[in-house]
Amino acid sequence: MRGFEELNPAVLMTYYLCVIGTAMFCMDPVVIGISLAGACALFITLDGKRGARTHLSFFLLFLVMSLINPIWYHNGVTVLFVVNDSPITLEALAYGVCASAMIVSVLYRLRTFTMIISADKLLYVFGRLSPQLSLVLSMALRFVPLIRAQTTKVRSSQKALGIYRGDNIADTLKGEARIFSITATWALENGIITSDSMEARGYGEHRRTSFSVFRFTRGDALFLALCLVPSAVFIAAAATGEMSFTFYPAMSGISLTPLSAAGYASYGFLSLLPCILEWKEDIRWRYLISRI
Repeated sequence: MRGFEELNPAVLMTYYLCVIGTAMFCMDPVVIGISLAGACALFITLDGKRGARTHLSFFLLFLVMSLINPIWYHNGVTVLFVVNDSPITLEALAYGVCASAMIVSVLYRLRTFTMIISADKLLYVFGRLSPQLSLVLSMALRFVPLIRAQTTKVRSSQKALGIYRGDNIADTLKGEARIFSITATWALENGIITSDSMEARGYGEHRRTSFSVFRFTRGDALFLALCLVPSAVFIAAAATGEMSFTFYPAMSGISLTPLSAAGYASYGFLSLLPCILEWKEDIRWRYLISRI
């Protein structure tokens, strides 16, 4: 089997739909903890030690969102302390922590999604369903780095000409507004040029054909089965209510039954499945290197 990044784009999209969709609609603390651990493990596996800034920003976001809920909402029966006649309850704090962990885990998943799914993979997935949508997505992804590079170029030119000054906030805002105006004008002009070029080449006059280098192999089928079966087990366990958890007015306990244990184990396997595949390929690579 190949590495996680080398799987068929349709299989990758299916995996992300399964792992993100189930995490977003379940507030069980065990599921949220598993989701966050799996998302962090996958990000570290793919990005290595280069994502320190991402970890820091997500950690700060987690702290801020965790503290907002108990400050603004005072539901719950367990009062920890009182600030300006406003009770801070354990239930509100626990709900804020779980909700923040869920959001951060989804952000980690989306971060790895952008690292793996490129414009050509999106074009392959959505090309047969909606060619117009795939074209818009691929062009949007292409314009993001172009606009970023153009903004850097304009800012450097403004500084070289002595127009951009950052002595105070007013000058900085004025300079950034000028850069935004120039970049927006360039983007609109570039869009018109792209439209004229596509029209001149006959886009939309005939049925669109496409070519793709991606193939659906037995490894893709195996990974898809390993993705769909745990998802079905988890959904079945969650549908029975065995994994339900309430925060208000008092937190309910985590019920550990055979069905809920199967659901937790299935989701844990689903979350760590890409990491297991990457670790297996890494061990195999190291073994082959040692045989040389």
